[in-house]
Amino acid sequence: MKQVQRLVVRMSKCRYPVLILGETGTGKEVAARAIHNLQAQGRFVVVDCASLVGPLMESDLFGHRKGSYTGAHADKMGLLDEANGGTAFFDEVGELPLDSQVKLLRVLQEKEFRAIGALVTRSSNFRVIAATNRDLDLEVTEKRFRQDLFYRLNVMKLRMPNLRDRKEDIPVLISHFLQRHGNGHRVPDEVMDLLCEYDWPGNVRELEHTMQKMVTMNTGPWFSVADVPTTVLSRDLEKRELAGRLVSVDENGAEPDGSVIPLDEVVKRAIIRTVQLTKGDRTAAAQLLGIGRTTLYRKLKEYGM
Repeated sequence: MKQVQRLVVRMSKCRYPVLILGETGTGKEVAARAIHNLQAQGRFVVVDCASLVGPLMESDLFGHRKGSYTGAHADKMGLLDEANGGTAFFDEVGELPLDSQVKLLRVLQEKEFRAIGALVTRSSNFRVIAATNRDLDLEVTEKRFRQDLFYRLNVMKLRMPNLRDRKEDIPVLISHFLQRHGNGHRVPDEVMDLLCEYDWPGNVRELEHTMQKMVTMNTGPWFSVADVPTTVLSRDLEKRELAGRLVSVDENGAEPDGSVIPLDEVVKRAIIRTVQLTKGDRTAAAQLLGIGRTTLYRKLKEYGM
């Protein structure tokens, strides 16, 4: 996270596009706002790419003139106009359909657009920051994301780490959230151990919501195991059960007849069995195996799965 902070400071000193990668809840928008706020110029405008679908996309981005289509009862300023002189934050840019990606690419290249029903082309000088929880390299390979748009966005890259990969931060974050939402609440060691064991698939956002829920349900000052949400407890039990079943594989890496299994075959069997045990939940399988999701996807593709 210190490296993330250093990169945020560096990125704030220029106006090149930034692509922020990370799972849901890792703080991608927080990082984007920090980059913008350090330069303190213009507005920070959020463009929710997941909602930019259908005919309303151009109206949302570029605006429209009164009477340009049914329901256009007044002039409307587009999001790109609002971002003029500031930052346009394209949240979850990986969710854009291909036809919308073409329109966005054209705007990013020219910084010019025309509102629906307008005769005059407008320009807007805004900084581009985009974020996604998708693996855009994989999306480009699978032809679901345009390569030229990827290159346009991927000038500077910032990757937000998962909370499960930095569990030493969990007690610090819990203390921070209790200062924000709590009322003198305290966390005993047994509860802290449970919270630190959990993998937090929703990352920092899920942790904050969990602390809010625990504060609401507990009068304080001390939390108990009973205050821990069932999702945390059940995931912990499920993980222990699956790990126990995986340990049942022959530790000597040998067949029943004593012949040695090649390492590649051991890896293949472990991956396939884990995916089967997690009922196809690739995120859970990757966590149990201790590998990244991209590595797991690549291996499954090699195995024809």
